[in-house]
Amino acid sequence: MADPFRDILETFDNPFPERDYLIEIRCPEFTSVCPKTGQPDFGVLTFTYTPDKKCVELKSLKLYLQQFRNEGIFYEHVTNRILDDFVAVAEPRYVELVGEFSSRGGITSKVLVRYEKPSSQKFGRPQ
Repeated sequence: MADPFRDILETFDNPFPERDYLIEIRCPEFTSVCPKTGQPDFGVLTFTYTPDKKCVELKSLKLYLQQFRNEGIFYEHVTNRILDDFVAVAEPRYVELVGEFSSRGGITSKVLVRYEKPSSQKFGRPQ
């Protein structure tokens, strides 16, 4: 079954598939909607990943993330969903996604999720 959100993500061939290296992508303008209040939520998403055969194409990532602007979704859910979609499309050796969400009522939230391909090396993984 096709996923209209996930289908927007595109990749390109990793020019150095034999090498472990990290790519960090920072998305400082992420927005979604609180499903309880209907108010907008703002956050910074930071992807840190070691590509395998593919790298994520940045414009498609931007367009993918923009789809959440009107989506009523909790921080924990959206961070895990984005990680799942990223892994399904880019198939990285390792990826960490940190969602740092802006203050609401004096409280901030930070959600960190990780994925590591079972056979991959541990390059870049925090110890």
